[in-house]
Amino acid sequence: MQQEASDLTSIIDRHPQEKKALIPILQDIQAEYNYLPREALILVSDVLRISIIDIISVASFYNAFSLAPRGKHVITICMGTACHVRGAPMIFDEFKRKLNIQEGETTPDNLFTLETVNCLGACALGPIVVIDGDYHGQMKIRRVDKLIKKFGPDKRSKSE
Repeated sequence: MQQEASDLTSIIDRHPQEKKALIPILQDIQAEYNYLPREALILVSDVLRISIIDIISVASFYNAFSLAPRGKHVITICMGTACHVRGAPMIFDEFKRKLNIQEGETTPDNLFTLETVNCLGACALGPIVVIDGDYHGQMKIRRVDKLIKKFGPDKRSKSE
């Protein structure tokens, strides 16, 4: 816990100690921990003198932030109109079935988190799945298993 507090202080210290630095600070914390830990929000609240409820309001407004731990790999499926009519709901169902989780959940091994968005702005590539920022366009159900295996537990680094 002491090391984590030191790491958080280091992240916060890279920014001006002003309210206008809130989003960049939260972005850096999110990048480091893959979510916004409660302890981090409390520390940011103390340092920037912003109420915790205001910080949570900002963090919950933006999809880029998560208040709950997320998996190592975040799978995002576009459910916009173009993707929807091209089969995104069936692809989403296949990911849920293969990973045995629901939308917004993380696998028990903390490897995958499954999310949907209303539009990714890549309609010509639909249906589209994004994993860790990599776009996989014209997705088909038969490719779901291959994608999961590409990022699956056998792909973890030796240091994990």
